[in-house]
Amino acid sequence: MPSPLFDLAGRLALITGSSQGIGFALARGLAEHGAAVVLNGRDAGKTGAAVEKLREADFSAHASVFDVTDSRAVAAEIDRIEAAIGPIDILINNAGLQFRAPLEDFPEEQWERLFRTNVSGAFHAGKAVARHMIGRGRGKIINIGSVQSELARPNIAPYTATKGAIRNLTRGMCADWARHGLQINAIAPGYFRTEMNQALVDNAEFSAWLEKRTPAGRWGNVDELIGAAVFLASDASSFVNGHTLYVDGGMTASV
Repeated sequence: MPSPLFDLAGRLALITGSSQGIGFALARGLAEHGAAVVLNGRDAGKTGAAVEKLREADFSAHASVFDVTDSRAVAAEIDRIEAAIGPIDILINNAGLQFRAPLEDFPEEQWERLFRTNVSGAFHAGKAVARHMIGRGRGKIINIGSVQSELARPNIAPYTATKGAIRNLTRGMCADWARHGLQINAIAPGYFRTEMNQALVDNAEFSAWLEKRTPAGRWGNVDELIGAAVFLASDASSFVNGHTLYVDGGMTASV
């Protein structure tokens, strides 16, 4: 019999940026472990199509269309979800962007865009959801960082800065909200085969470098993030707080 520690039946999870890629994989993974899921995106068509895929597999799934950079829209939509669908037990702050350019030529508008989405988006959603969770004395927030929360690579310094901020925002959320019964942690993926990374996957030189640099010797598959998410979303992690869990094939463990 499966351990009840990892059972998510009866819980509602909101996953931002979940119409594709890592976000969709995590939503499906939580649904497979019993959770009802709310998928979020800015594109109603893409988000609705992703919800239908989960419903076709007999999972409980709902759509929520909002832009994480709009704090008022975030707060209003989270209030709507709480009233119309149910209390949010789990929030995964996954929405994020990437932009690559040499730092000396990096466009200022892209710097601002990255921080609005990758950092402010997690702050807006975390704050709005936590206000409800605090009153209930329980809740799980999982922020999505990166190996760039710890490491740097040429041409993505601003992205690296945003993911470093996510690691410390996770710690800050823990410092403020753990006393209210919330657990706030982060998952820091290494290099995974996703739509956002497709150009790197297709670059033979980069893939060869990555396989040599990563002790596991390969790209990650998005389904390999599900176990970490289920652990941090479940009762199994009831005393884990402010932690960043690297799922990176050993990249951050070696030189």
